[in-house]
Amino acid sequence: MKPQTVDVLIVGAGAAGMMCAAEAARRGRSVLIVDHARNPGEKIRISGGGRCNFTNLGTTAANFLGENPRFATSALKRFTQHDFIKRVDRAGIAWHEKTLGQLFCDDSARQIVRMLTDDMRSAGAVLKMGTGVERVTRDGEGFEAALSDGSVVRCASLVLATGGKSIPKMGATGWAYDTARQFGLRVTETRPALVPLTFEPGLLEKLAPLSGLSVEAEVRTASTSPKGDRPTFKEGLLFTHRGLSGPSILQISSYWREGEAITAALAPGEDVYARLKAAKEENGKQMLHTALGHIVPRRLAESIAEREGVKGKLAEIGDKTLRRLDEAVNAWTVKPVGSEGYRTAEVTLGGVATDQLEQQTMAAPAVPGLFVIGEAVDITGWLGGYNFQWAWSSGWAAGQVC
Repeated sequence: MKPQTVDVLIVGAGAAGMMCAAEAARRGRSVLIVDHARNPGEKIRISGGGRCNFTNLGTTAANFLGENPRFATSALKRFTQHDFIKRVDRAGIAWHEKTLGQLFCDDSARQIVRMLTDDMRSAGAVLKMGTGVERVTRDGEGFEAALSDGSVVRCASLVLATGGKSIPKMGATGWAYDTARQFGLRVTETRPALVPLTFEPGLLEKLAPLSGLSVEAEVRTASTSPKGDRPTFKEGLLFTHRGLSGPSILQISSYWREGEAITAALAPGEDVYARLKAAKEENGKQMLHTALGHIVPRRLAESIAEREGVKGKLAEIGDKTLRRLDEAVNAWTVKPVGSEGYRTAEVTLGGVATDQLEQQTMAAPAVPGLFVIGEAVDITGWLGGYNFQWAWSSGWAAGQVC
C-alpha cells in the first residue's frame, strides 16, 4: 500500500488534538487526526457530569502544577479563556457560571465536541477514529507512522495529543510518554491526580457511619511544599466507603504524596470552642453530641465525640476538652494510605518535561517537527476547567506553527 502523505499527523482526538487540528488546517496545512477510540472527545463528553466544565474565568499559570508551571503562561496568554468563550458563543452554545469561575454548558457536553468536529471539518482536517498508531519512526526530516488499519502515513509534523493514563477504561494509555522517550525526550514521574484518597481498613471501619456524608471543608497539606507554602482548598468534602472524595480532596490529591498527612477543617470559619463554651453556659444539661450537631452534621458530631472519647452533658466537660474537640473538628489530621489510582483520576500529574519543549509553540527543538500538547505535557491544572483551558491553549499554540 502506497504511504499517504500529509503535512500534519495528530495522534489523539481529544480536546487539545482537535483544537490543534482545526488551527493547523485553517492555515492550509493538510491534517490527519487519528484516535483508537470509537468517538472523538470522550473525556469532554463525560466531564462536568455530562455538561463539560470547559474553562475557568480565573485561569492563570498559578492554577497549574509541574516542574515549571510558568511554562504554561505563554500559551494561556495567547489563547485565553475569553477567546474560547467567544468560540462557544459563536457556536450558539448556552453556558453558565458555577462556583469559583467554573463555566459549564447549559445543555450537553456533546455540544463542545460537535463544535470542535465542525471546526475541523470546515477547515479541511480529516478525522479517522478507531485507528491507532502501531509504530512511528523518523523519516528524513519528517516521520512515518504505521496505523492499525494497515496504512502508512508520512508527515512533516507529528503532534502527540493522546493525554495521560487517567481513566484507562476509556482507552487512556501512556503512548505519548513512550513515544516521547523513543525520540529522546525526558518524561517526568507520572501519577494519578484529581483523585479520591483512601484509608487503611481500621480507620475505614471507624469512619464507616459517615459514608455518603458531605460537608464544606478547608483542606490543606499537613506539611509545607518545597516552596514553603501549604496548598489549601475550601470546597466540598465527601466521606466514602474507601476514604475521602469531593472537590477539596481531589484538589489536594495533586499535592499529596504517600506517607504524608492532610489536615481538614470540617467547619471552616467556626470557632467551635467558643460555640460549645456558649452552649455550655446557656444550657449545661445539653448533651455534647447535640450541641456539636448544631455546628457540624449530626452523624459527624457523633463520630467526632466517639473518636475523642467524650460524652455526657456539657456541664460535665472541661474547657481543655472543649478545645480538644475544636481541634478535632477544624484541625483533623489524617494520613491516607493511597489513592483510587488512574481508574478514577481525572488527570495525570507529570508528563513530557517542559524543558524539552518551546513554550510558544509546544515544539520539541531536539526533534524538529515533533510537538506535544495537552495532558501529555508536564502541566496539570486544578479542578474546575483549568485542564481543558490548557488543552485549548496548548493545542491552539501548536496549531499556529505545526
